[in-house]
Amino acid sequence: MDPPALTATVPAEPEDAPLLAPVTRDLSWAAIHGMSQQLVRDPHGARAIMDIRRTATIRTGTRMIKLLTPRQVSAYLFGRRPNGFCYRSSDLTDLRGADLAMLLGDTTYPGLPTEGEVFGLRWRAVHPSDYEIPFAVDDGDVRGYGWLGEISPHHRVGPPVLGTGFAPSQHHLIPEFVTTDLADLPVPAGASLVAFAPDGTEISLYLYVPEQRAWTRMFGPQHRHLVAGIPEISTEQEYVQMSVDHSGGSALIGQYAGRTYEALADPPHEYRVLARARAARYPVESVARRIRSAQWRGIVCTVVRVEGDWLRLRLCRPDRDIAAMSGAQVVERAIYEVWAPASEVGRVHDIDVAYPLTLPEAPTQDPQWTSA
Repeated sequence: MDPPALTATVPAEPEDAPLLAPVTRDLSWAAIHGMSQQLVRDPHGARAIMDIRRTATIRTGTRMIKLLTPRQVSAYLFGRRPNGFCYRSSDLTDLRGADLAMLLGDTTYPGLPTEGEVFGLRWRAVHPSDYEIPFAVDDGDVRGYGWLGEISPHHRVGPPVLGTGFAPSQHHLIPEFVTTDLADLPVPAGASLVAFAPDGTEISLYLYVPEQRAWTRMFGPQHRHLVAGIPEISTEQEYVQMSVDHSGGSALIGQYAGRTYEALADPPHEYRVLARARAARYPVESVARRIRSAQWRGIVCTVVRVEGDWLRLRLCRPDRDIAAMSGAQVVERAIYEVWAPASEVGRVHDIDVAYPLTLPEAPTQDPQWTSA
């Protein structure tokens, strides 16, 4: 008798917390969807939709996605970092074509929303504190995102911000997230740039190689047409080097043997010194996300880039008045940036957001609710 075959057991990846809704005779699915698509003035209704929205949570290692236009793909290939509006990948699984295109943060190029491919940036969340729910009012907290809904359609791009925490959609409940203070997040290991064909087929285009600070090509000859419309990228290009600017943006730092190093996150469990030599990739003893904050004309900003005597600033709370007063340009949905003379910018300082290396799981959900 032959010996039994030995098979390796691979631990199952934890599933994301589903969106849960207490559907009843008095609160139908259609009513919940309607509440998600407009700001509810009734306090009881607002509380109900906020409680539903909070059931969709992010944990360390959650697969995230940000949908991109070809112009934005080029920006990420050359150094832009994840920021602004994004989604859990699991919430977009069933979307195709126009439904995906409507979630783009910039709808200013031809072919949308019914033609062509949609691109996306995929990555794993390092920690839930990097993300917020874009509620218009969050328990009376002034940090709510209602100001985004007040910006004139002439001064924004992409779909409107509803303030309910859900994306505009005629048929779906799609939970939205936004990076905290609209700041950049460091690109973790395993991030990828992908394309979605109109039928929903996903093609991996580039994989991020953190030790080289570069993107390496993953697609074959049959998919070269997908990158033909990406500015500044050749279909034959195998390797795209990111620009490195340590004076702005966002970086991951870690402590090892009493010294601070630039670190690398490979969620959900691996954090190490960022080094090309394998022997120097020590596990860090602590890790934090470092962002550079500044104030300009009384406006709180993050520093995106430094060029000589000028700073590229991103507004953390770009309401209608602030966007107009600062003269900031809209880069994509909710992202407003402006160049400012360094001599006019005050209180430039680094803020370190510490991550615990042992991270809690997402809270359990009320068992009486049903999955949406």
